Amino acid sequence: MPASAPLTVFITGVSSGFGKELASLALAEGHRVVGTVRQASAVAPFEAQAPGRAFARELDVTDTEAVFRTVAEVEASVGAIDVLVNNAGYGLEGLIEETSIDELRRQFDTNVYGAVAMIQAVLPSMRGRRSGRILNVTSMAGFTTFPGLGFYHGSKFALEGISETLGKEVKHLGIFVTAVAPGGFRTDWAGRSMTRAERKIGDYDELFDPLRQARRERSGKQVGDPKKAARAMLTVMTADAPPAHLLLGSDAWARVSEKIAALEADMTAWKDLTLSTDAE
Repeated sequence: MPASAPLTVFITGVSSGFGKELASLALAEGHRVVGTVRQASAVAPFEAQAPGRAFARELDVTDTEAVFRTVAEVEASVGAIDVLVNNAGYGLEGLIEETSIDELRRQFDTNVYGAVAMIQAVLPSMRGRRSGRILNVTSMAGFTTFPGLGFYHGSKFALEGISETLGKEVKHLGIFVTAVAPGGFRTDWAGRSMTRAERKIGDYDELFDPLRQARRERSGKQVGDPKKAARAMLTVMTADAPPAHLLLGSDAWARVSEKIAALEADMTAWKDLTLSTDAE
């Protein structure tokens, strides 16, 4: 998609963080933006940013019927969606043994099922036009792991796999898919947006309590700048050949590089056993 052509960009979760910054930048660059918000009171302020080009829709992405209904209404009233940015999501902090299955379900409902519902809703029109871009905001947590974020990691690993597979399924139809994996950025992710499971088991105190405290203390002081992340996403959105995966931030680069090196070391160390399982 040429950078000079105005696009209609649908972004989930524009009230804060990456979604808010990307929406503001895209509007400043002359694009039309449809942004989802969770409260009706946020509709008018969002649309006031650029009357006639900023369109807010109240939507909970975990409501699948509402997702399809909203996308159909937007396509009828605003126009074809050129770019979908699956940004809505939240962090769940909690040890795997302590965190409830209901909390796990809610995490996947938003971070995975909500994103997939959005994808399925926009694909028919994109297929018909043989054109479209989908950006799924995942995380470096979709590649590497930290104690106390197991279910969040699970949701982001899942979205990374879905995103990569989708890209292979739709590339021949002129649709490009990029999984955008940020590291730590100065958003509300580790602050008010973080859901924290109740602590119950003392055996984990020594391991986890310092990690939880450090995560709280780093909130707002992370290395990443959300405005620069928005610029990077807009660059990918208009690139002729966007990547399947894009890391954002020096910490994401370092952590994922460490993960790849550790994986290669394990593969090499256990290669003989791996190859020994082939049928003769």
